[in-house]
Amino acid sequence: MQATNIAPSYRIWDPTKTAQGPVELPTLVSWVKSKRINADTWVFLDHTNSWVKASDIAELKMFFPAKAGPAATGGGATSTVGQGMGIKPGSLRRIKIFADMDDYQLEGFLGYMEVAKFNKFAHVVRKGDHGDAMYFVLEGELRAATMIDGKESTLSTIGAGEFFGEISLLDQGPRSADVVANQDSVLLKISARAFEKVVREAPELGTPFLFALSRSVVSRVRALTKRYEDSIHFSRLAGAIH
Repeated sequence: MQATNIAPSYRIWDPTKTAQGPVELPTLVSWVKSKRINADTWVFLDHTNSWVKASDIAELKMFFPAKAGPAATGGGATSTVGQGMGIKPGSLRRIKIFADMDDYQLEGFLGYMEVAKFNKFAHVVRKGDHGDAMYFVLEGELRAATMIDGKESTLSTIGAGEFFGEISLLDQGPRSADVVANQDSVLLKISARAFEKVVREAPELGTPFLFALSRSVVSRVRALTKRYEDSIHFSRLAGAIH
């Protein structure tokens, strides 16, 4: 006889001090979205015979913003993002990589990110430093630059709605350039460790993000290839003229 897979069931301890359930995960998620359940609601897991807080259930963590973290040094204060930080999920849509996510997905992603504020002229990252995070620009402007023959050469300007550090998020290798704030800027940061948690705890967030990220990386590689081909063509024309 073939075994039957039984979906895990849950019960909640509501404000009237009575247990509600059992229900399956989709119903539990709908209760979170309708605010019937908050981060501190006690949930009984039938399959483990134990009570845990809703915020400690892996499948629900995406709905509960993390608590504030420590401040960073070097010209920018960093703390974990939540609704209390004033960052609304919809504001992420100005960043193309998040454009196709719905509000619940964006709210979930915010729970894994940090907000970082940098003053004008502050270094966000330095060339050669260990890279372990990706940044998204909500406000302000920055520049990616490197030193060539003792002089700074600007590689690109990074404005609101753009991002940088995606390669370091994936391979955690050394930074390839300095990134400096041209003006006071507000960034969102996701560390490599936090992204690993997204993939592990909330694949419904990690999968569309990785697809969008891969499309962006491919687009940038094509643009760089075109720029390189144009530079070779120009140098050959210049050589022919001389």
